[in-house]
Amino acid sequence: MDKLKIKGGHQLFGKIYISGAKNAALPLICASLLTKDRVTLTNMPVLSDIRSMNALLEQLGTIIESRDEVVDGNPSKMYTFKTDKLSSLVTPYDYVRKMRASYYVLGPLLAREHYVELSLPGGCAIGARPMDIHLSSLEQMGASIEIKNGYVIAQAPQGLTGAHLIFNIASVGATCNILMAATLAKGTTIIENAAMEPEIGNLANMLNAMGAKISGIGTPILTIEGVNELHGVVHKVIPDRIEAGSYAVAAAITRGQIELMNAQAETLQTPIKILRAMGVRVTENPHSILVDAQGCHLEGKDIMTDYYPGFPTDLQAQFMTLMLTAEGASMITETIFENRFMHVPELMRMGANINVHGHASAIVRGVKKLYGAQVMATDLRASFALVLAGLIAEGETIVNRVYHLDRGYEKIEQKLRGVGADIVRLKDDEE
Repeated sequence: MDKLKIKGGHQLFGKIYISGAKNAALPLICASLLTKDRVTLTNMPVLSDIRSMNALLEQLGTIIESRDEVVDGNPSKMYTFKTDKLSSLVTPYDYVRKMRASYYVLGPLLAREHYVELSLPGGCAIGARPMDIHLSSLEQMGASIEIKNGYVIAQAPQGLTGAHLIFNIASVGATCNILMAATLAKGTTIIENAAMEPEIGNLANMLNAMGAKISGIGTPILTIEGVNELHGVVHKVIPDRIEAGSYAVAAAITRGQIELMNAQAETLQTPIKILRAMGVRVTENPHSILVDAQGCHLEGKDIMTDYYPGFPTDLQAQFMTLMLTAEGASMITETIFENRFMHVPELMRMGANINVHGHASAIVRGVKKLYGAQVMATDLRASFALVLAGLIAEGETIVNRVYHLDRGYEKIEQKLRGVGADIVRLKDDEE
């Protein structure tokens, strides 16, 4: 297992290029299963989650080709997926345990082949995240569902049928899965209380370019008219708003200035509002965001996570770390996942003042200084929060188990070194 060694105390200045969004790319990869034609995805991030998803599709029979490309002057990846014939309709545990998003094959395979066996997924240990909405929605569309020996066995011998679905929560995963399944269903499917994240819009736009008939994109009501088949497409993955938000916090917490190239400000309006309220200068440009905290005196602000366009749960840990450098107290309320404060004990080992109340809220009080320590990453976003703490801590911080980071942040140490951070990657036996 690799680890990161960080020597704190450096203001960060410069430009960071924001990669393609992991949370957009994963369902887009699975959507390629809906057609026998070639599907080409550009601006793909280089991440372990992408490799895991590609390996799963190859096990199912997809032929995948990749090549390097340059997007806006920056190196990137292009992948082409072709699933002419499926060699398996079973997603084994060894593939699925590595990554929760593997459940995105459920909708496409059931829609195309009318049968799938899906091992129940793994992923970060941040909460239960049940698949109830996915499965009950598919049942309403005519599928029979059985859970046996750790697998979901779903079948619809006559194909799926359109249905009027009302989600009890605006689940991103369920919205993506049902959106894909409904494209090849007979009749019309309506999803009420659909999630509105930009990554879902990216998926819907690609499906429409493949021949689907989806309306209501960007709203809580999606209408999908089923079609007989979909065709190939070339599609660009949107920039990663969570990566952009994370590096925005890096600029703010070190009181530096970073321009986030390729970032889309319209997808980050709530975090930007919080940064400005704290006292950070944020300039929104057509193709970048400039975050300037030089000489800023920050004030703590309360945050409550919510479904988009609310404050993203995936930025909660990073902003909690930022609040440690602000004046006064801040309340962080987590409404999406019940186990997303696992980074708190690690931050407290570095000198943080945080009081957690139950699973839902934490009071964060600003401190004069954090101190370097050995810390353990517990999940993807919490890992970045520990890196942020290391950037400002006195002395040396070692962040262990950074495989979590590699799931969602491309070339993190190179990007941070490029703006002035003292950070290196070490093997587990190195000091």
